[in-house]
Amino acid sequence: MENCIFCKIVNKEIASEILYEDDELIAFYDINPMAPVHILLVTKKHVANISDLSDDDHALACRVLFAAKELAKKFNLDESGFRLALNNNADGGQEVFHLHAHILGGKKLGKMC
Repeated sequence: MENCIFCKIVNKEIASEILYEDDELIAFYDINPMAPVHILLVTKKHVANISDLSDDDHALACRVLFAAKELAKKFNLDESGFRLALNNNADGGQEVFHLHAHILGGKKLGKMC
């Protein structure tokens, strides 16, 4: 996508401190952190949101969960706990329409539901 900020980060058009990268995903710090650790885990393939995942994206969706697990361990969040959030569309709080997960931790997080 031409004007997608996450596509620009994936394509290295915008500099970012890369915390994790593989063939399908890239992770970096959120520029407006909501917790001491706030990492964005972004698909390299441009998919606007969860609703736009196709039947061919099963493995990609699964990969997001396992990469989040790896990042939580790398940042010592696995034992104390962390939040994994995937916002979907405007009413769900999504601001950048490129599939991504927020990994938040480093402090006790309040209830969401």
